[in-house]
Amino acid sequence: MERVCFTFDIYDGKVAEYEKRHDEIWPELVEALKECGFTNYTIFRRGLTAVGYLEAVPNKATAFEKLSKYEVNGKWAKWFEDIIVNLADSQGNLIELKEIWHLAE
Repeated sequence: MERVCFTFDIYDGKVAEYEKRHDEIWPELVEALKECGFTNYTIFRRGLTAVGYLEAVPNKATAFEKLSKYEVNGKWAKWFEDIIVNLADSQGNLIELKEIWHLAE
């Protein structure tokens, strides 16, 4: 299992819509995330900045590769193009936060 934390910005004036869309998240997307190995997935927000945290099994590369093959993932991403400013860097990678410390169980 690999922990992943990432950040992105939401366009000004789009926060309510961003949250509404997640209140109505598509069940087929949730199922795809689970099937691909994503667990403990949470998104936090402060102002226009969002921070996502997830755990990927067996690792993020494998989970994201699997997810990329799901049509619903592409549709969801397309649907958010007018909401999210910058989910990835210029190479297409998530804008990740470096893990510094972790309190294990």
